[in-house]
Amino acid sequence: MQVKIHESYRKIVAVSDSDLVGQKFEEGNRQIDVRPNFYRGEERTKKEVVKILKDMQKEDATFNIVGEESVEAALEAGVISESRVIKINSIPIALVLM
Repeated sequence: MQVKIHESYRKIVAVSDSDLVGQKFEEGNRQIDVRPNFYRGEERTKKEVVKILKDMQKEDATFNIVGEESVEAALEAGVISESRVIKINSIPIALVLM
């Protein structure tokens, strides 16, 4: 998985399955562009991603999560619930604005 933390007035955490970076998905009126400049960061294991997500949740970060592995890690970390996950072309996505 790729993890990139953007610094703004609050931290924005972008997590994506590595194989999805650089792709665009559309379905009906929904779309997501998994742009490398936003999502490509450091390659991390699931265990590392879960820890990062838990730590960033304590800092009141926002989250952009794309892909099966990434959403699974976010669920395990407790930053999202299943009801917050949508799918675009079968790709699970979750956005969390704290």
